[in-house]
Amino acid sequence: MSDPDAGRDGLAAPLRGRRDGRDAVPSDVDLSRVWLGVAAQVWRRQPGLLERLAGRLLRSPGLARALVTTPSLLVGWITATAVVLVAGVLATLGTGTPYVALVAPAVAAAGIAYAYGPGIDPAWELSCSMAVSDRMVLLVRALAVFGLNAALGLAAAAASGAAAAVTFGWLVPMTAVCALALAAATLARSANVGVAAGLAGWAITVLAAQAAAGRFTAAVTDSALVVPYLAFAAGCGAIVVYATRIPRGTS
Repeated sequence: MSDPDAGRDGLAAPLRGRRDGRDAVPSDVDLSRVWLGVAAQVWRRQPGLLERLAGRLLRSPGLARALVTTPSLLVGWITATAVVLVAGVLATLGTGTPYVALVAPAVAAAGIAYAYGPGIDPAWELSCSMAVSDRMVLLVRALAVFGLNAALGLAAAAASGAAAAVTFGWLVPMTAVCALALAAATLARSANVGVAAGLAGWAITVLAAQAAAGRFTAAVTDSALVVPYLAFAAGCGAIVVYATRIPRGTS
């Protein structure tokens, strides 16, 4: 008859070893080969219709895969964005305040921040191994996210019955806020930092407009702010270019 104590001791020994050496890796395990196998399984899946169309448009299957795996272009994120904008439409219709114009730049900034970067991006490590520059991935994703949010915002603004100056006036400040969020996320290599910077920057801008002009909509309707918005966006774009000058694989 077997000794139950011996069985328990035999089972406890590897468990103790796992607790004591949690980060230890067996010497016969090649992590690089394991990762290549995981990457191969991820990239082996058959591309969908949107990915095939993107591949033809971009002339790069790898870049198309990086585009369709953008966190802020997934169905769940787009649905959440649409829900927020619909809530803005309903609030605008109920109160007369153009909440869509005030909400759209903040929503777009969050999407831009989550368009690229380590930690939250399932395709980050895979994109670093592609024969495509990080800047190209960043450019394609940022333009796609910005274009989608602009289209959704314009549709929501039109549905809310806002004046033309308000309907289109938030596009320029949205550009500046998105540039700020992207620059912060790229510099800090953290999407959360980018979201915080974008939301804080837009909140400060709206509150400052309220204090100066007595109305929140001044942040999107005051034509005197167009040039400062564009100059700020250009400066943030330069920061992004500077931050992405680092070769892939370095930190």
